[in-house]
Amino acid sequence: MVFTIFVTRNIPGEGIEMLKRNKMFKVRVSTYNGILPRRALLKAVKGCHAVLALLTDRIDEAFFKAAGPQLKIVANYAVGFDNIDVKAAAAHNVVVTNTPGVLTNAVAEFTVAALMALSKHLEGADLFTRSGKYKGWDPNLFLGDELQGKTIGIVGLGRIGYKVAHTMGAGFGMKIIYNDPRINKDFEKKYGAQFMKLPALLKQADYVTLHVPLLPSTHHLISTKEFNVMKKTAYLINTARGPVVDEKALTRALKNRRIAGAALDVFECEPAIDCDMTDTLELKKLDNVILTPHIASATREARNEMSLIVARNIIAVLSGKKPLTPAQ
Repeated sequence: MVFTIFVTRNIPGEGIEMLKRNKMFKVRVSTYNGILPRRALLKAVKGCHAVLALLTDRIDEAFFKAAGPQLKIVANYAVGFDNIDVKAAAAHNVVVTNTPGVLTNAVAEFTVAALMALSKHLEGADLFTRSGKYKGWDPNLFLGDELQGKTIGIVGLGRIGYKVAHTMGAGFGMKIIYNDPRINKDFEKKYGAQFMKLPALLKQADYVTLHVPLLPSTHHLISTKEFNVMKKTAYLINTARGPVVDEKALTRALKNRRIAGAALDVFECEPAIDCDMTDTLELKKLDNVILTPHIASATREARNEMSLIVARNIIAVLSGKKPLTPAQ
């Protein structure tokens, strides 16, 4: 029997070639330049036994009905799987997998880079220099902050949060405070870290970095109430999921200088930078925010490992074996 596999968008790495080399599989890769439109996606998955999906694909009841009863696995090319209705998948006997563990270094390093860029005003200084405004050394020009002794608040102590804590604590001498559903005594002992409830963490942190999954409990985890307790000198970094932050509240906080600044790699209504393009709170026009296009995990190493994991999950399930990394 030949199994049909549909890949919703071409991805880097060795995974697709691994699938194509297997004579059991017929692999079709979308040639559309961008996110596959909904109607085209539902048409393309009809009759497929496996779908290699991206986090930009909405995988729901309509998707499973369109694919048909032969569909065995949706392998999500992402750590998160909030784009997939896992209950609907289970009802249709479809396995859902993700790619955990491979993005830790990439996202943690990006978080550190964003934190450094904020603390040293690198983006503003670059634009200032490029625009010809630099006329000579000035002792008051782009005064930043040293990180030694400052407090970083880590919200979500998974693999990425742990790695950020290690880098900023051991490498830069920052004080570590954290919030997580579980208290980690070993982590506290190793890094001198302190667990705090979210309001207390936000009140004390000089830098707040978010590393939580998007769940009903984390939707708009950071909103007006939270910004109002943060230091006016504090910075927010979000490399998790856009809707974890109330973007309109963040825009107000940045515009009114309620907090010093933010670095965002994800957006609430992604790929739109502002959810409501009709209002006057235009995030992209503010000078105290760094905006990047969801690239925190964009390293060659991470992308290759992701592609290999989705390929191996598809091979395992279509061979009648258990998936390597079932979404949980």
